[in-house]
Amino acid sequence: MRWNPKSKPNPEKVQAIQQALQVDEIIATLLVQRGIETFEQAKTFFRPTLADLHNPYLMKDMDKAVARIEKAIANNENILVFGDYDVDGTTAVSLVSSYLRSFYPNVATYIPDRYAEGYGISYVGIDYAEDNDISLIIALDCGIKSIDHVNYAKAKNIDFIICDHHRPGDILPDAIAVLDPKREDCSYPYDELCGCGVGFKLIQALAENRNQTIEDLVEYLDLVATAIAADIVPINGENRVLAKFGLEVINSNPRPGIKALIQNVKKKALTITDVVFIVAPRINAAGRIKHGNEAVALLTEYDLDQAEQFASEIEQHNSDRKELDKQITKEALLQIEENNEQNRFSTVVYQENWHKGVIGIVASRLVENYYRPTIVFTKSGEKLAASARSVKDFDVYNALEACAEHLEQFGGHMYAAGMTLLEENYENFKNAFEKVVQETIHPDLLTPEISYDAEIELSEINSKLMRLLKQFEPFGPENMTPLFLAKGLTDSGYAKTLGSDNEHLKAFVKQGNSESFGAIGFGLGNKLDWVANKNKFDAIFSLEENEWKDTVTLQLQLRDINASNG
Repeated sequence: MRWNPKSKPNPEKVQAIQQALQVDEIIATLLVQRGIETFEQAKTFFRPTLADLHNPYLMKDMDKAVARIEKAIANNENILVFGDYDVDGTTAVSLVSSYLRSFYPNVATYIPDRYAEGYGISYVGIDYAEDNDISLIIALDCGIKSIDHVNYAKAKNIDFIICDHHRPGDILPDAIAVLDPKREDCSYPYDELCGCGVGFKLIQALAENRNQTIEDLVEYLDLVATAIAADIVPINGENRVLAKFGLEVINSNPRPGIKALIQNVKKKALTITDVVFIVAPRINAAGRIKHGNEAVALLTEYDLDQAEQFASEIEQHNSDRKELDKQITKEALLQIEENNEQNRFSTVVYQENWHKGVIGIVASRLVENYYRPTIVFTKSGEKLAASARSVKDFDVYNALEACAEHLEQFGGHMYAAGMTLLEENYENFKNAFEKVVQETIHPDLLTPEISYDAEIELSEINSKLMRLLKQFEPFGPENMTPLFLAKGLTDSGYAKTLGSDNEHLKAFVKQGNSESFGAIGFGLGNKLDWVANKNKFDAIFSLEENEWKDTVTLQLQLRDINASNG
């Protein structure tokens, strides 16, 4: 890994916030790095409130969306809540449908089949709406580029409200309302909401119109926090408020579906990271292995016994998913080796029988292995479908735009995208993508980077520092867990490896005459020799509390180690 210090903030700003808050320099540094430079900004950061949420009517077309929904309710119309099959989509559908059903019964939900219909709004879904006398579709986490689909629905007298957070194209769909903070003409103050977040703004506006308060909507925030965690959106601004209060719901009074998923987790309180690795994969597994409808059924179920039954089925899907992604990753790595493609600037692999539901996960695994922009294709009907994943600071969406002539369709973000193409265009696309990446990627981006916030002496680590660091939570993009560099460390002599394959490293470290701290390095077992025999080493780590037999101690979670020059 390349070790890079984050840019040092302006010393005057650090000193000013240090004096204003009466905190140590290291805390002041971390705050200024996150754009927090005044007492008021720090107050909002450390003590977010629901009052910090923006007025939903600041979003372009929100008034039109609310008016159309109220009209549908007044006219006793059937409403279809439509969303994608991933976590963001299924939580969004669960959120909006359960809120509407709290006062209006004629609400159905629809999740497209990943295999038969693919991503986004589908003609099959619109036909379903027509067959069931549905005259209004609320699309969540999709639809911003569905020009033809919305026109198709319009010809059948079906109106659309689009709630999306992906980048719009040059033309917007001809919907009744298009809610998307990334619209060029939308002046909403925060444009990093996830799809479920945009759905929450819609129900917030509806609630306001019905003389409800934000307190009436707190019970839905477990869904929003789950989507924020799963969709890897920035956890700053409005997302940070939604994530913080959503986590409180998850940890105190979650809906039965989420309660059923986490009841075997032996932790006092789940963090955003726990949601990413425990809750999100299970919700995702429904759409990957069986059907996203199962996730919506789980998340909208109010009977705990029934929710536990749904959760048990989804747990099985998740086990199947793990086996599939392990096998396909193995086959993909073999394909790269057999084709002598280890030294390319990009990875593009294809096998027609790979399970479409796990190719995104496999793409992530290949990035971990070769660390370069990666696309995994499989056969999907008459076409090939793929998932793309990128490396830090490389925009894979822009790279796909440069290869658009070879693609049928594509969409996504800087770091993740999906696409389809005709099989005869596969090789041309693969070559074009490699050429674009080779010409546009900076060589440094092909080596994983670890950025640390500040250098620290072990003597500076104490319970007061940890208490303040915990108030930086929830962590995520734009507010990552603080990482520290400490130099000239030595082990007490008891360093060892853990795990069935000795893949993890356990040590007790000190710096000079400092007290010893326990240290754990997941995936660093191969570096045991670097710390053995009292060798001096440098480490990048985060701080965490380790609970063992009712005793809490501070522990270093090692992210990487290097031989020390000192």
